[in-house]
Amino acid sequence: MICAALLHDAIEDQKISAETIADLFGATVAAMVLEVTDDKTLPKAERKVIRIAVAPNLSRGAKLIRLADKISNVRSVASSPPIDWSAQRRLDYIVFCRKVVAGLRGADAAMEDMFDQADVSPFAKPTP
Repeated sequence: MICAALLHDAIEDQKISAETIADLFGATVAAMVLEVTDDKTLPKAERKVIRIAVAPNLSRGAKLIRLADKISNVRSVASSPPIDWSAQRRLDYIVFCRKVVAGLRGADAAMEDMFDQADVSPFAKPTP
């Protein structure tokens, strides 16, 4: 799982094939990486809908990878957001992350608590 976590963006960001990952790290690692890899041929909005929809059906390992990624991303957006991201864009991203994490709940209580703790910035509060 640690190898898969380190390689989770390799296919979509580095264009490394699943076959290469399987050859180097084994089929199990490649399968987990594929589970958390987006299909970049689809529009971003469609990829986000799919990510939310498939979250509950991921393997436990893939859920933990996705959860760790969301913890890291929310912490980054809260503490040092991209310079060109407005408060609304940050809020929209965090709302999206909450929806993904909702489907991951039950995988690891401690990590879920870490996500909940990361999601505390003023712009991240849910709107009534």
